Amino acid sequence: MDSLDSVTLEASDPRAAADFHSAAFGLDASLVRVRASEAPTTGFRGFTLSLVVSQPGDVDALFLTARDAGATVLKPAAKSLWGYGGVLRAPDGTIWQIATSAKKDTGPATRDIDELVLLLGVEDVKASKRFYVEQGLTVNKSFGGKYVEFAAGPGTVKLSLYKRRGLAKVAGVPADGTGSHRLVLAAATRPFTDPDGFTWEPTAPRTVPA
Repeated sequence: MDSLDSVTLEASDPRAAADFHSAAFGLDASLVRVRASEAPTTGFRGFTLSLVVSQPGDVDALFLTARDAGATVLKPAAKSLWGYGGVLRAPDGTIWQIATSAKKDTGPATRDIDELVLLLGVEDVKASKRFYVEQGLTVNKSFGGKYVEFAAGPGTVKLSLYKRRGLAKVAGVPADGTGSHRLVLAAATRPFTDPDGFTWEPTAPRTVPA
């Protein structure tokens, strides 16, 4: 495999979760899918999804529609050394970061999303990096045992690795968690499970209307 094609979030009420994604973010359902699951899960699920946008006004616009759709604010949008952003938890439990590296607006606010990034919280970043390189992914950026970013093609999800406790801190939640990740990753690959228990499945073929 050479990229992460899509992610599937598992939810007790998949219809409600899909409706949230549409209302809050206007997300392409081919990138973020939802399916039913009652698998037990508690605490931090070990990952976040990030929406990268062009300017602070876009962050605020998405924050507003996400809150209106039922999200809970974990970290209010604010300025930082790296830019501007904040964190929310969706009604289904998924943690979303919305961020930009820009410090100022350069035009009217929109809800346009530049990148969708999946950050996996792992116990050993270097070991997980080696594992994923062996699966065929190409490293785009790497900062020792702290962070790894893999290359992503157009129309795919960017995959990054972060220390689990560090990612939980960024998200504003305790790092403890048990049970299912409630997440399945899809790519042009055989089924496998990574060292931290994240499950991968072959990408389902896209159906073309007759």
